[in-house]
Amino acid sequence: MFPEDKIPGQPQGLTPPTPSEDSLGELVPDITTKDEIAHAMAPADRIDLDELHQAAISVRAEIGKMVVGQKEFINLLIASLLAGGHVLVEGVPGIAKTMIAKLLAKTVAADYSRIQFTPDLMPSDVTGTTVFNMADSKFQFTKGPIFSNIVLIDEINRAPAKTQAALFEVMAEQQITADGTTYKMEDPFFVIATQNPIDQEGTYRLPEAQLDRFLVRIVIDYPDMEEEKEILYRFRSDFRQTQQEDVNPVFTRQLIAKYSSLIEKVFIRNELLDYIAGLVHRTRTHPDLYLGASPRASLAILRLSKAVAALAGRDFVTPDDIQQVAFPVLNHRIILTPEREMEGFGAKDVIAEILRGIEVPR
Repeated sequence: MFPEDKIPGQPQGLTPPTPSEDSLGELVPDITTKDEIAHAMAPADRIDLDELHQAAISVRAEIGKMVVGQKEFINLLIASLLAGGHVLVEGVPGIAKTMIAKLLAKTVAADYSRIQFTPDLMPSDVTGTTVFNMADSKFQFTKGPIFSNIVLIDEINRAPAKTQAALFEVMAEQQITADGTTYKMEDPFFVIATQNPIDQEGTYRLPEAQLDRFLVRIVIDYPDMEEEKEILYRFRSDFRQTQQEDVNPVFTRQLIAKYSSLIEKVFIRNELLDYIAGLVHRTRTHPDLYLGASPRASLAILRLSKAVAALAGRDFVTPDDIQQVAFPVLNHRIILTPEREMEGFGAKDVIAEILRGIEVPR
């Protein structure tokens, strides 16, 4: 995403080196020299991404006031926000999943709500309910906490299927239908959901249809030793973590809309579109997979690879961008055959094999 960072879950050894200035001609068809590149991509056609790039750096710096490490997680959250997709975060308790989501919300001057999913949570507790207003003797719809710009759903897999189903329409279509009336969400609408992969007692597995509505699934792990030390040094005299008050807004709703529009204009050549289609199609024919990815996965890779390029300050997508986002986009959209699961294979292994088996456009 940013030149010095990697996306979580990226299979190692697959990403080609970042192209140098002298090799940029390989990224545009039928162009071999820097002068021809400059001519083909005239100033009038170029997209100024400096403001977006600097804003993303500022967001990382604000979150970094409280959080040590987890750079890949933070970068992917920013990219998903600007790409207009939702994020599922999976990791053991205590590694700042919820904190980072809350801090990201503090960097955006917009509404924020948090919903703690529990086994007794009802769909109306999320979307809202119709109540009788005694003052005018009419029924009135009272909006639920899902009506916000940034929504954190903590432990999403603890709610039963009927409550999770309440999210289907709003996550896919950005609207709620209640009693025959449709209520639209305001832009931006960004859902961050967390789940604990270890504690399975009292949980309900998310159905494939719901998983497919998340742009990415991010699996995060423990910090390393040096990061653990820095956490202790930083908070040895701040038990209540009052430094959260120092986190300031960077994005506004208008800026997010502006940056999202810029991301849509990022250039991607036809060969890379074919590359994305080939990757996703291979998940449907791979012998180790029981279920492959849907066309929504192809569009997700397209959107996120453009966001990754834009956040890096580039107005064109490279094969490296596509390979970086392939695992977070695909890992929750495929199901291995029972035989391969019993042999200890995982989604990461299959996606790595698919990436190795398809020729990278040059």
